[in-house]
Amino acid sequence: MLVQILRLLIMVILALGIGKLVSKLKLPSILGWLITGMVFGPHAFAVMNQETLDAGWYQIVVHVLECAVGLMIGTELVWNKIKRSGKSIVITTLTQSLGTFFVVSLVFGVVFYLSDILVYLAFIFGGIALATAPAPALSIVREFNTKGPVTGTLIPMAALDDIVGCIVFFTTIAIVAGNLSSGELPAYMIALVVILPLIIGAVTGFFAGMLLKREQNAFATMATLIGMILVTSAVGFVFNHFVMPSPVLNFMLMGMAFSAAFSNMVTEERLEQIMQGFNPILGIAMIIVILNLGAPLDYHLILGAGMFTAIYIIVRAAGKYFGAYFGASVTKSPESVKKYLGLTLLPHSGVSLVFTGIAVSVLAGPAPDCAKIIQGTIAAAAVINEIIAVIAAKKGFEWAGEMQ
Repeated sequence: MLVQILRLLIMVILALGIGKLVSKLKLPSILGWLITGMVFGPHAFAVMNQETLDAGWYQIVVHVLECAVGLMIGTELVWNKIKRSGKSIVITTLTQSLGTFFVVSLVFGVVFYLSDILVYLAFIFGGIALATAPAPALSIVREFNTKGPVTGTLIPMAALDDIVGCIVFFTTIAIVAGNLSSGELPAYMIALVVILPLIIGAVTGFFAGMLLKREQNAFATMATLIGMILVTSAVGFVFNHFVMPSPVLNFMLMGMAFSAAFSNMVTEERLEQIMQGFNPILGIAMIIVILNLGAPLDYHLILGAGMFTAIYIIVRAAGKYFGAYFGASVTKSPESVKKYLGLTLLPHSGVSLVFTGIAVSVLAGPAPDCAKIIQGTIAAAAVINEIIAVIAAKKGFEWAGEMQ
């Protein structure tokens, strides 16, 4: 275990160094962190080997840090802030996420029909494609201190997008699993996967709010906040391993609900004071979460990427961009949101790989060939898309004039 901890520390140091080098090229540091994960992960130099990634302690650390990263979203979900633009954010979230689902499902439905592959597989591709990984875009927001309409829309949208993504994916996979009969996913799981993290986070966040709204010194404030993040994560672990049929709860969603609850209970000045003290921890949490996204990505898949991968990346990007453009147009959002929000929604890897793993486990018994198609296509797309998406997201903020 000590050797594994040392491996993780070396990875963080490497990520910091490579992130600095990448930022000198006017690219976001997160791209350096992702590359560090890929190059020094189990598929290349294996500084972070598969044994470390599978270790129980490592999974616990990553989930706690995912919960911590959720604070970046939740602390922006203050009712006084979002009530002015709440309707437009909900509509744009639905148009870009459901638009992506329908476009990807439709295109792959035609492709699979012509290729004599089971057409229902297209809906699983659509269910995986609509998910956006919030951490990469939020990392750019944090690094470049972006401010403006695109940033203001993206942050609360990240929370809603996670919820819509879970509902659509788990509904789709449950219907497919039901039709295949083998490895059936319980229907109650669809509701639990979305609602449970929100309930856990909201309840623990309420108690955190009761404690945090009282003025305390910086040390006591941080001790309270970190303690409550650990409590939230612990409750999540209990439900993940003893209630759910498989561990699929989203800890970032939990952290988002937790921080949204306490953020609405404290004054704006107090919230700023809390987050100012927490920022250094948030920085390290972000690096490890991004390293964890990069490490499972096999760079060899870039060489083996085929037609399905290319179609998936292009069609998903079109669904996200034009879905966001349509939603922003309908709600009369600012011109910069119409033109550039879609570019910030392209990051995908973490969520897509989790969803792919679930889909493969459901299909492995009854339809192993379909499971291989999903695994090969999405894994290759995750590697290629993530590099393109991080650059596109940075350009989106830049062209919107929101870089500080």
